[in-house]
Amino acid sequence: MASISTWFRYMAHKLEYSLTLSLKSHRREKLSDRELIQIVFKNLFYGKISFLHSDKVPEMSPTMTAKENTLLIRKIPIANTRFVFIGDAVVLKDPKDSDKYLVRRLAAVEGFEMVSGNEKEEPFVLEKDQCWVIAENQDLKAKEAYDSRTFGPVSTADIVGRAIYCLRTAVDHGPVRNSHTAMGHDSPILAVELDVEEMAKNHKA
Repeated sequence: MASISTWFRYMAHKLEYSLTLSLKSHRREKLSDRELIQIVFKNLFYGKISFLHSDKVPEMSPTMTAKENTLLIRKIPIANTRFVFIGDAVVLKDPKDSDKYLVRRLAAVEGFEMVSGNEKEEPFVLEKDQCWVIAENQDLKAKEAYDSRTFGPVSTADIVGRAIYCLRTAVDHGPVRNSHTAMGHDSPILAVELDVEEMAKNHKA
């Protein structure tokens, strides 16, 4: 049972998420004030700010496995430096197939200079709204990892969430290691929305 202070923090996160998402919709669709308020209240009182996602992620070993993983994903309304941080296990649209999703570590964001280990490749700086994501499986070669070393920088707009809990098997599960800031932000979401039994029911062995 989450404490009262945890519930306050959780509701603050829900309110921030609801307002951010509603303002994003307002700018895109030119909603009326009434429609805007309805969306805020709907997200605040009826929606969750997490969802379950199942995937095989050998590129993220040992955090995730080559067999099916059931992940609890925190939704990210706008992927900027207020919501995602370097070191986070982010969920993003596959650059080559927007109907699919990848889980990779966020390694760099706009303004970072990227230097290759290959002396023939020139350094470059990530442009506005670009980021660099990598696989964490040290056993994979760069060409096998299918990350930014393969497909290059990706748009931060393609980030839809952050993996905050991973169920590998019914007896092997736990929080996903993310940046210290992200784990602090996500702790009330885990306390309120995490349901391991539900994750286990959705898990494909």
